[in-house]
Amino acid sequence: MNIQIYGRKKCFDSKKAERYFKERKIKFQSIEVDRYGMSKGELASVAAAVGIKNLTDTEGSEYKRLNLKYIVPSEPIEEMLFNNPKLLITPIVRNGKKATIGYKPEVWKDWE
Repeated sequence: MNIQIYGRKKCFDSKKAERYFKERKIKFQSIEVDRYGMSKGELASVAAAVGIKNLTDTEGSEYKRLNLKYIVPSEPIEEMLFNNPKLLITPIVRNGKKATIGYKPEVWKDWE
């Protein structure tokens, strides 16, 4: 298993996801998504697994700050998420081509 957790320091669900894998002694790589972002390939892989529209945090402060509720962005959603990782819902947990958004222990159990 090659688990990657894209999260935020202040995200409670990101901390819970890390704790889930630590408690089961499953190795994982934790990535601060706001600082390091995701590569285009990683973003495309996660989008293929969960859907690109499901990745956007429409309740987040960055979404509201950019007024995306009221305007149509000039760039495609993939580019927007790549250029502004603060718009991503966290945690994003990847295991190869499989991925989840949020705290999903019921799915991760099947990965073990």
